[in-house]
Amino acid sequence: MDKHSFYEQLNAQAFSLIEGESDLIANMANISALLFNQMDDVNWAGFYLYKEEQLVLGPFQGQPACIRIPMGKGVCGTAAQTRITQRIDDVHVFEGHIACDAASNSEIVIPVVKNDKLIGVLDIDSPVFARFDEIDEKGLSDVVANLVTRIL
Repeated sequence: MDKHSFYEQLNAQAFSLIEGESDLIANMANISALLFNQMDDVNWAGFYLYKEEQLVLGPFQGQPACIRIPMGKGVCGTAAQTRITQRIDDVHVFEGHIACDAASNSEIVIPVVKNDKLIGVLDIDSPVFARFDEIDEKGLSDVVANLVTRIL
């Protein structure tokens, strides 16, 4: 299956998991599990929620993670502060990278924003350098967009 087809199928699965459910945490938990179990070469998939002017660990799958991330720090804090997706081929050269898992080599972080309000970020790590490309970014952005429509 090519990547475009994979993401079409993944988004259909994500939609069916969260359809009719408005609880943000429940939906993030199911999406984290779906991404972690369906994506190849991923060692962490989950969400950080924007609370108290920082990011706080939310639902995820993978190794234990950093609990709090300051705005503007690391890949997640940068994505949250700028509200721009960060797709990093080599996290070891990203200035200020926060190494929660030494096995991670690349990362993609997509801001979760509703009505211009930051809700949090979707963070996915991989042990493979340059794991994420434009197709991954588009497919995962669609997953986030689907989630955002469920946020009250």
